[in-house]
This record gives sequence, C-alpha cells and structure tokens, in this order.
Amino acid sequence: MVQELATDNLSQLIQDSDTVIVQYSATWCGNCRIMKPKFKKLASENRDTTFVIVDAEKYPESRKLATVDNLPTFATFKGGAFVNQVQTNKFDILKNLVDEVTSN
Repeated sequence: MVQELATDNLSQLIQDSDTVIVQYSATWCGNCRIMKPKFKKLASENRDTTFVIVDAEKYPESRKLATVDNLPTFATFKGGAFVNQVQTNKFDILKNLVDEVTSN
C-alpha cells in the first residue's frame, strides 16, 4: 500500500518503519503522474516495505531528507538512514532502486 503524506512528518515515518521508499512529486509534474501507478505496483509487490508519496512543494522538511532537484525523485531509507536515490521516469531504474533496498 502507498501512503500519501498528509503532514510534513516523513522523518517520523522513516524512524517508525524499517524500510521506506519515497516518491517525491508535485501536482503539476507529468512524469510524476506517469510513475505513480508504477510506484503503486511495486508497493503491492513489496508489502513489508513502506511506500510514501510526498508532495515536494507542500512538505519542505520532508523534502530535505533527500536531494530533490528534479521530479520525480525516488529515495530509499533503511533503519532510519538514507540509503540511495534516483531521479527517473523509467520503471526499470525505479525497480532496481527498490530491489537494492528490499533484498538486503
């Protein structure tokens, strides 16, 4: 399941969950809308991982947890710490990022 952040509390979610994968997006971002169903598909295949969508413009504190200078940006966190990130609109690159953090 994918959670859409409703408050600027991503850091708390990261602390409370073992593995977190974040899609930073914005309402105006076409590539973000294209990637959202693919992100949800990966979430359905990795039920032990927390998947979160963060509006990068609405939640600045959550945005600071990764280097978000292009959208969509996908970031992974494990054990409360940042692991890796990619900026992409390609499913294969996103899948590799997810596999990297969920296979460990």
